[in-house]
Amino acid sequence: MVSVVPRDMAKPKPVLKRLQVMVTMCNALPQRFGRCDHTTGIVPFDALVDLVMAQKPYQSAKRVFLIIDNGSSHRGQKSVQRLQSRYKNLVVVHLPVHASWLNQVEICFSVVQRKVLTPNDFTSLATVAQRLYEFESYYEEIADPFEWKFTRQDLKQLLAKLDPH
Repeated sequence: MVSVVPRDMAKPKPVLKRLQVMVTMCNALPQRFGRCDHTTGIVPFDALVDLVMAQKPYQSAKRVFLIIDNGSSHRGQKSVQRLQSRYKNLVVVHLPVHASWLNQVEICFSVVQRKVLTPNDFTSLATVAQRLYEFESYYEEIADPFEWKFTRQDLKQLLAKLDPH
């Protein structure tokens, strides 16, 4: 759920330390919730979860599945307990380690990296945030859901291939 903007973004000084985006699926259409923070960690991540959980339909849903990677601010059972103590309807699901191809957020980050953050000639965090928020609004209007080509059969074949190792 959290991605690092490349460290080489030092023109003239590093201005963006973390970018957080959450992709949720509602009625098969992606809805993105974005935040730009000066730091990373539990507090910014929880603020992002708070942003999502305050919205309809998540606020009143019987269950909300939060599918996340294993970033340091939200890995392990401790993070599950922390989040589920705040939101009783939240079900936290961690993706397998090294499974970026399953992570919708990583797919979204690749789009953002190519279309927004390159070239990385930003002079302030405010400039980066403005460009990201403008792109977020634009992309919401033009984006189509990603079409998965990886099937259950593909997964079975991959697992069978990896099993002997």
